[in-house]
Amino acid sequence: MTKFASSAGVKLAYDSAGSGHPQLLFVHGWCCDRSHFEPQLRHFAANHSVAAMDLRGHGESSRPNPVTTSYDIATLAEDALAVATAAGFRRPVVVGHSLGALIGLACAALDGVSAVVMVDPAPITNEKAKKFFLESVNAVAADEDGSWRTSFVQGMFLPSDLARRSAIIGQLPAQDPGVAAALMQAMGEFDGNTALAKASVPVVSIGSAAPTNSPADLRNACPTITIGQTIGAGHFNQLEVPDQVNAMIERFLAITDP
Repeated sequence: MTKFASSAGVKLAYDSAGSGHPQLLFVHGWCCDRSHFEPQLRHFAANHSVAAMDLRGHGESSRPNPVTTSYDIATLAEDALAVATAAGFRRPVVVGHSLGALIGLACAALDGVSAVVMVDPAPITNEKAKKFFLESVNAVAADEDGSWRTSFVQGMFLPSDLARRSAIIGQLPAQDPGVAAALMQAMGEFDGNTALAKASVPVVSIGSAAPTNSPADLRNACPTITIGQTIGAGHFNQLEVPDQVNAMIERFLAITDP
């Protein structure tokens, strides 16, 4: 049954299950929803308290107007911590995909989490990609028919990717273009390099076959980071190869004991 938390009047939908520590909060990526972590929620509920949320503007959460309401990373981090509190979590491990990874880093800066798992994170150290995001904001805002975003999303997959491919290509361009543009701007503006460098909790990055951020650049920013990379999966590797992703998360939890 869907549950709801509140953050500054914004209703946030989430699912929760299981019991045990460390507690895990799953945060989805750009224009996605909490179902994008369904394989992980099911797997980790066997031994952990878990929750997966819909970010504001997504899924069953409230959809505040991006013209009058902030969608920046700091606000989204506050939303994530509000869900953690509603779920009864104290300093959980945040597992974030893409945009959700940036939110995890922002949660760490607020001293609200015990560790951060970044699943194929959005641009952190890749300044060229961040520049592209900022230059694309107007195109996304004007993308009423979803054609720009359809082309963009298609490039996130390997030819061999099959898990939910058609559904995702249909889902992401269906998001309100104003919300999608606000989030694109938020990712481009977020100083992830500094946030990563200042992280005082364990961090792991689980890249896809073609990660946006260079492992060497991530290590330069945070020498203590753990780096993993899945085989044979594009950007949505948590759906395409969940066994690989789950095993890496389990190992990270075992060696860091957050």
